[in-house]
Amino acid sequence: LRSALRDLGPHLAQGAMVIIESTIAPRTMETIVKPELEKASGKKANQDFYLVNCPERVMPGKLLYNIRKLHRVVGGMCPEAAQLAVKLYRHIVEADLDPVDCTTAEIVKTAENAYRDVEIAFANELALVCEDLGADVWQVRELVNKAPFRNVHLPGPGVGGHCIPKDSWLLIALASKGLQTKLLPSARAINDAMPRHMADLVAEALTQAGVPVTGARVAVLGYAYLENSDDTRNTPTEPFVQRLRDLGAVPVIHDPYVHKYNLDLQQVIGGADCVALMVRHDEYKQLDLAQVQAWLRSPVLVD
Repeated sequence: LRSALRDLGPHLAQGAMVIIESTIAPRTMETIVKPELEKASGKKANQDFYLVNCPERVMPGKLLYNIRKLHRVVGGMCPEAAQLAVKLYRHIVEADLDPVDCTTAEIVKTAENAYRDVEIAFANELALVCEDLGADVWQVRELVNKAPFRNVHLPGPGVGGHCIPKDSWLLIALASKGLQTKLLPSARAINDAMPRHMADLVAEALTQAGVPVTGARVAVLGYAYLENSDDTRNTPTEPFVQRLRDLGAVPVIHDPYVHKYNLDLQQVIGGADCVALMVRHDEYKQLDLAQVQAWLRSPVLVD
């Protein structure tokens, strides 16, 4: 970001509008973008050029739809900048465009993803509690969600992607030292620990089946961080696979969307001691489990 601003500065025309769409920590516009651009251009924000933060709201597989259809928060360094940016985005965006100040826009975007992270962390910790107490988390979740205004998410083997793993940290990155945040770091710790827990579940399942973990072949289904996507950024499967290797197991990876791992499924599962399902790709939901069991050397499945 600093490099882009320094490169842009000398070419900044009088009256230009500069829009930052990247997700950034609150107060980045004020403490980094504005001074860097003013220094590089020799011009003053709100006088010689307009400065806007309009965070993108996109995700793999829905990029163009989200650009047109999702609500955007338009943060201006001054009210006039926000209003001008709204007029620009109205040519593209068919949903609400809310003009605010830059800090509010920065907070809204990072808080949106931090909120999601906390929701997932609750589901994951509930799963851990149910495991410990001998209950079925899927049944517990279904029954909890029958209560009004409850929507417990699906637990899973971790949180990946470019946004959620970092945005809780961005939200609090430039807060004062006197602010002691507890919930967001705890949620991050829970979600970051899930791939290791998934690997420990595999080791436990192999042990129960009488199969030594050392040398056990584990067919890992799914490497993308998101179902029906080829996006592998910050995928939970990476630390999961590393943990299996640390335990002495031999992981073999399959993913129909990731070119490197788009292998013959029977060859990946054939002769394996365990199948570990990491991503709920549609292809995996349609598996014939009886056929999968026939391919396996040991009938162990960890989902």
